[in-house]
Amino acid sequence: MSDTQPLAPSAANPASRLLERALSRTGGTPLSEGNAVDLLIDARANFDAWLTAISAAKSSILLENYIVADDAVGREFLAALRRQALVGVRVHVIADWLGCLGNSRAAFWKPLRDAGGQVRLYNPPRLDSPFGWLSRDHRKLLVADGAQAFVSGICVASKWLGNPARDVEPWRDTGVVLRGPACADVVAAFAANWAELGAPLEPLAPVAGGHAGDVALRVIATQPRSAGVFRTDQLIAAMARKTLWLTDAYFVGLAPYVQALCAAAGDGVDVRLLVPGTSNLKLVARLSHAGYRPLLEAGVRVFEWNGSMLHAKTAVADGLWARVGSSNMNFSSWFANCEIDVAIEDEAFACRMATQYEADLANATEIVLSPRQHVIGTPTRPRPRRGGGSSSRAAAGTLRLFNTVSAALGNRRVLRRAEAGVLLGAALLLVLIAVLAAFWPRAVAWPLALILAWLCVSLVARYRRMRKENPEPKTGR
Repeated sequence: MSDTQPLAPSAANPASRLLERALSRTGGTPLSEGNAVDLLIDARANFDAWLTAISAAKSSILLENYIVADDAVGREFLAALRRQALVGVRVHVIADWLGCLGNSRAAFWKPLRDAGGQVRLYNPPRLDSPFGWLSRDHRKLLVADGAQAFVSGICVASKWLGNPARDVEPWRDTGVVLRGPACADVVAAFAANWAELGAPLEPLAPVAGGHAGDVALRVIATQPRSAGVFRTDQLIAAMARKTLWLTDAYFVGLAPYVQALCAAAGDGVDVRLLVPGTSNLKLVARLSHAGYRPLLEAGVRVFEWNGSMLHAKTAVADGLWARVGSSNMNFSSWFANCEIDVAIEDEAFACRMATQYEADLANATEIVLSPRQHVIGTPTRPRPRRGGGSSSRAAAGTLRLFNTVSAALGNRRVLRRAEAGVLLGAALLLVLIAVLAAFWPRAVAWPLALILAWLCVSLVARYRRMRKENPEPKTGR
């Protein structure tokens, strides 16, 4: 792709220096050079590499994951972490409270804690924060000895391996392993979340690191409302000149990003989006499907995966830039969750990602507009049943519903035909609430009263906590 303007900046070009600054500011992280990066496809390859790194660790292990399940895979990891803690390796784990709900209980961690390991759960419900639980730690990272870091979309759970007994294929997912200076950025991301949950992380033992390869990359570790990945995705969509190939598990694109993709396609960029074929949340699946039309009408090619669950979150642009990590392209990941992604500015790695993308499309169905402008597809083979997924889909679907209804009521933008079904569903829901209020007012009044009472108690509890943590200064006479 020698005829393509590089996305990675050149120090000799003033415009490229501006681009370097823009990428650093949008992602909220500087460029890290001198790294080595390897691509890991699907859970088995990732799990094996993670367990090998855990077993070889000499000083410290940092694990942060949305789900750590009490199943065969979760217990294998728990045993490996416990063995290392028993021999004096510092083991620190952050797991998401909501992600682990129904997958593992508090007692699951007792063997590790008894061995000296430390475990913290992210954002359990609190009386003084009724809606705080909506923000989740959706990261998937592992760091061994501060010298080897893994970032992916894979949770520590057996369902990623599929179920051969039931002819369910492994989930399609992607991860990377980093060596070099960028590992310090992953450690810093973990340490920031660790400090949010209790005492700060004590300094890790120094590790002989330094130059490990020739790859330049950025570790984009986002907190709620920081939107570093969203801004980066927007910038890359604006910068791509030839290709922009995206894979996402729970795509519910916000209007600004959808418009960026449509503008790129209108400018001749080959924009492709690969998503799962179906979702276990039917409402969110319909909302996502409704979002195809503006993309297809603008020339964006949309593909649905034919295999088991597609859970990868990746992007590759112009065969020169690539992103791999935990962020989905929806409101929850972009604005509400803790996420971590690696944006890699290396032609060799990006070409590997592009090759993998083309291989994935061989197992996908392209969605097209029929002559009558209906969204249709022609599956090459029947799709198996899907498993479960991330709770962020529900929040993303709810946001899509809210945006469509508010746009209709406020007359603030032109609604597309595909959004008509969303409006009808919202209207039927409002009719149901109106009927309940008219004939069974207590069915509406009592839940509303409970919610308002909870909010009242929450505000009082937050007030008392803030007063206790920030006492008024004493004044002398």
